[in-house]
Amino acid sequence: MARLAGIGDALYAIGGKWKLQIIVALTEGVSRFNEIQRTITGISSKVLAAELKELELNGFVKRTIIAQTPVTIEYKLTDYALTLHQVLDALSDWGTKHRAKIKQEMK
Repeated sequence: MARLAGIGDALYAIGGKWKLQIIVALTEGVSRFNEIQRTITGISSKVLAAELKELELNGFVKRTIIAQTPVTIEYKLTDYALTLHQVLDALSDWGTKHRAKIKQEMK
C-alpha cells in the first residue's frame, strides 16, 4: 500500500497531460511564457498559466518578474524539480520503446 500511496502522491504533483512537458521544456532552456507555449504543441495560454501556477505552488518552478519595458516574466526550474531527472529519463525511454512496439505490431 505504501507504493500505491507514493505513486498517488507523485501523480498528484506531476500528473496530467501538461506538467511533465512543461518541466521538460524548462529543462531544455525555454523560459518565457510564449516560448513555453510555442514549444508545447496544443497547450492553450489559459491552461499553461494554470499549470505553471500549480508547478510553482508545488515547488517545481520559480517565477521571476524582470522590471523592464515591457515587463518580462521568466520561469526557471528549482533544484527540487531537478530531482525528477531519473523519472523523466525512465519515462522517455519507456515511451520510445512503447512507440516502437506499437509501430511494429501495426506492420
